[in-house]
Amino acid sequence: MTDKYVTENFITQIIDADLTSGKHTAVVTRFPPEPNGYLHIGHAKSICLNFGVAADYNGTCHLRFDDTNPEKESAEYAQSIKEDVRWLGFDWQTHEYNASDYFQQLYDFAIELINKGLAYVDDQSIEEIRENRGDFNTPGKNSPYRERSVEENLDLFKRMKAGEFDDGSKVLRAKIDMTSGNINMRDPVIYRIRRLHHIHTGDTWCIYPMYDFTHGISDAIEGITHSLCTLEFEDHRPLYDWYLDNISIPNHPQQIEFSRLNLSFTITSKRKLNQLVENNVVDGWDDPRMSTLSGMRRRGYPPAAIREFIKRVGVSKSESVISMTVLEDTLRSHLNKVAPRVMGVLRPLKVVIENYPEDKEEILTGANHPQDDSFGEHEIPFGREIYVEQSDYKENANRKFFRLTEGREVRLRHAYYITCQKAIKNEQGEVVELRCTYDPESRGGTADGRKVKGTIHWVSAKHAKNIEVRLYDRLFNHPKPASLDNFLDAINPDSLTILKDALVEPYLLEADQDVVYQFERNAYFKRDKTHETDQPVFNQVVTMRDSWAKLEENSQ
Repeated sequence: MTDKYVTENFITQIIDADLTSGKHTAVVTRFPPEPNGYLHIGHAKSICLNFGVAADYNGTCHLRFDDTNPEKESAEYAQSIKEDVRWLGFDWQTHEYNASDYFQQLYDFAIELINKGLAYVDDQSIEEIRENRGDFNTPGKNSPYRERSVEENLDLFKRMKAGEFDDGSKVLRAKIDMTSGNINMRDPVIYRIRRLHHIHTGDTWCIYPMYDFTHGISDAIEGITHSLCTLEFEDHRPLYDWYLDNISIPNHPQQIEFSRLNLSFTITSKRKLNQLVENNVVDGWDDPRMSTLSGMRRRGYPPAAIREFIKRVGVSKSESVISMTVLEDTLRSHLNKVAPRVMGVLRPLKVVIENYPEDKEEILTGANHPQDDSFGEHEIPFGREIYVEQSDYKENANRKFFRLTEGREVRLRHAYYITCQKAIKNEQGEVVELRCTYDPESRGGTADGRKVKGTIHWVSAKHAKNIEVRLYDRLFNHPKPASLDNFLDAINPDSLTILKDALVEPYLLEADQDVVYQFERNAYFKRDKTHETDQPVFNQVVTMRDSWAKLEENSQ
């Protein structure tokens, strides 16, 4: 039996009870995004829950675009949403729908509410409606147009549809209770006039239904059994039920709310993400620093790791902020098992092995994965001149520094023991080259059994390939940037570091370019082929060690 996508939670308990009682014989869920922006990590929770629950119960999950606001929607966004859902590993098969598919039915249901005396045309402006709505301490005021006759409302609504009135001059409202303690029940707007071109219906309609009216009815039309949504819709549930209770439709889905995914140091507001793009803070919706799924895909996050992260977070009704550490730990745990190993030097320092023959070259071998022999091995060229990391040398180092310093012996990964003899400096006093010697008998260990405490990675100077690496830090310096008056004040100016002189062993550019690699002792990297120019580009997926815990601790 395959592992379940979703661990047991209060939603699966409700579904179990519904199936046991015979209320439902099958599970049908839906993922209903608005095509007005790119999906982000918060949407991943909803995708994994809706599609995961359907898969776990051998049910069906629909992909339905809530395209009721043509002002902000585009085919580009819709296409990106489909790519993201597929990338995460889910498939809606033949069940792709649009709320606009139901515009005629929604209009007919609005007519039904008017005929029942449960909807009326209001001539108040949006500002007047908002003012007369009241607040949590003040009941709302009835509209002066609330008692229009059924005949007048039918006439006006049909003329709204026919385009006789200006945008914003009239709306259709549900007739519920302006004194209700739930403000959503205070005669909510059902339809508004908007002359905008729609991505699917073109210019057929000049009136568009509101989300609350559209959503529940669309669920019912499609036979959704469990309508799973985030907690901000909990106060909307009475309205969801009211619409379905007062129209002639046989199905009545159950709306169930769960807590949204909030991640530290992250923004998950489409509006604010769009600001980052529009203000050129990032280089697009798929910038690897973004919390969008397209940004995470470009950066190299494996979809399986994101699914595992969502599973770790779990499903509850308690709002909380998940530490970035949890996401990165999940990535490391996954990549440690599946990422092949290579050697790459990010900030090169030249080493000349003085007693190695100038005309000699060797082909060494390195394991592609130290814990899994099935990954195989690859060849690694070695010669007299190599490059190591600048940070692997320290002048006058103490005894606790187990890497290169004068007189100290270290092991080259997959190769020999070398001893640093001296450092060559330039006119500015910077170390530009190391002169070392090697023990030709030390490959694989020494006859005298001596051990060294330091092992460092390297690349052959003659054979290494030059690449560009992009190192990513947090985009925001504040753990809760959305809580600030201006979230842009929290932008981290050092969120991206580009190194154009990095070097890697030649095997990397000959191997599979669609997987993440661990550059030993550095980080995990994924090639970004679609954004390359004159040299290969590799994005840092995640560091080898946690870099967030102390930041979050210091920000408390």
